[in-house]
Amino acid sequence: MSHPATSLSAASSSAASSYAADTILTGARVRTLDPDRPSAHAVAVKDGRIVAVGDDAHVSDWRGARTEVVDLAGATLTPGLVDGHSHPYLGVLTAAGLDLSGCDDLEALRAALAAAARAAGPGDWVLAHGLDHNVFSGGPVHHDLIDPALGGVPAFIRLYDGHSGLASGPALAAAGIDGPRRFEQRAQVVCDAAGRPTGHLVEFAAMSLMDPVLPRESAAVRRERLLALLRAMAATGLTGAHVMDLQEPDVLGLLAGIEEDGELPMRLRIAPWCMPGTDEAGLDHLIEAQRSHGRRWRVGGVKFFMDGTVEGGTAWLEHADCHGQGTEAFWPDPAAYTRAVHRLARAGVRTVTHAIGDAAVRHVLDTVELLTDPHERALHRIEHIETVPDAQLPRFARLGVAASMQPTHLAYTRADHGDEWSRRLGGERADRAWRCRDLRDAGATLVLGSDWPIAHYDPREVLATARLRRLPGRPEVEPVAAGQALTGLMALEGYTSHSARAVGEQDVAGRIAPGFRADLTAFAVDPVTAPADELGSAPVVLTMTGGTIVHRV
Repeated sequence: MSHPATSLSAASSSAASSYAADTILTGARVRTLDPDRPSAHAVAVKDGRIVAVGDDAHVSDWRGARTEVVDLAGATLTPGLVDGHSHPYLGVLTAAGLDLSGCDDLEALRAALAAAARAAGPGDWVLAHGLDHNVFSGGPVHHDLIDPALGGVPAFIRLYDGHSGLASGPALAAAGIDGPRRFEQRAQVVCDAAGRPTGHLVEFAAMSLMDPVLPRESAAVRRERLLALLRAMAATGLTGAHVMDLQEPDVLGLLAGIEEDGELPMRLRIAPWCMPGTDEAGLDHLIEAQRSHGRRWRVGGVKFFMDGTVEGGTAWLEHADCHGQGTEAFWPDPAAYTRAVHRLARAGVRTVTHAIGDAAVRHVLDTVELLTDPHERALHRIEHIETVPDAQLPRFARLGVAASMQPTHLAYTRADHGDEWSRRLGGERADRAWRCRDLRDAGATLVLGSDWPIAHYDPREVLATARLRRLPGRPEVEPVAAGQALTGLMALEGYTSHSARAVGEQDVAGRIAPGFRADLTAFAVDPVTAPADELGSAPVVLTMTGGTIVHRV
């Protein structure tokens, strides 16, 4: 026997039981991602940690009278999956109402809105989300296109990118939006030549003008919806998420309240936002916030935006897009962003920066390169990286900047460049779409995630898309930049070992090894070798977070 119980006499059975495992998972194909022991068949767990990894006979030494033994019957056990970029609370707020992701053209959009308007009661709004920019075929996003279908019912639609929305005419009137506005960040109330709002609200500050008049659920309802969402996420194999939203002041109180009554099914590592205009006091507040934590949640980092989105014309590009847009950063003074990142780095705070366009990515890398302390350099990562030239690729590994990418965003593009994203960028930049494989081959840490609610949170879909360069179950769709496909092992690492490395948790998470957290995911198929289309819908047999089974088939 290879645990502390070996030193106890047979007469000390009560003492020996204190060393017994709480749970033993047996009969598995274990992909440990631990170079010292790449594979095994069983794992023992005690007090939320892994205490033994090996064959069934070895791990059975940890069995006691109260140990729960779970036979995984040949399932593949991996380190617990962690979504590298998710917005669970923000998604609960914004992904409410009508889901328009299935609308392919204006006719389908109008039909969906008309049905919702007919079902609306007196005083109700039509709230919707997930609308693809491609519906507008490159034309203006204007409330005149939807008002007749709504018949006077106010409506607010969030486009799929999360950075823009469309308000109907009555909705604009209700919010008192009657012309352009000035903002501290790059945002816009889009107006026509006569200065009348079109209803297209670009970036957060503009969309937030609708907040005072939009229907809002009670805190109790939001809490129940969030907990239901996290349970559904856990059922897909997720044991944690890097959460990229904390602009709502009640989030931490909500999480603390959930933990007063029970346990969160997933670990949440939260990065509050730092927006343009944040002063020294605001930065100090963000630094102090890093102390906040619960049992399975903690504040761990700060989120920045260096740009917006390609489709919205707000991605920061080295050269303008086909509409003459995209040449400005989200921070009107990019040097202020650099100063803020450096202030946080000196305090030991990790940062994550949304950077989609090539100029935005370059500026973040330039900001990190100005840091001279290697420990301060190692605290940063870039989110999305939708288009980037060759010259920037080796800088990630050289500077220690992690890349965080969401392969399922490819669903909004087409291999023939006939989509709005590709048309705006032009062929050369569109050919650089989501260069996952090039970044891995260049030695970068590559974190994978969903960006829910922008794309579905199911990690099986993300893992499969990373290998296929198209959504699973859609063999008729031509892959986008097929040469950027990851191997099955690379994709799994993006949700496990690389995810842990990107937040400095590589000594406690991302591997199945003694002393590591007992965060584990069991698949009915091997996620590394199974056909990717099969993986996309394969059952998740078990999810364990902190030694507790939170999902089991």
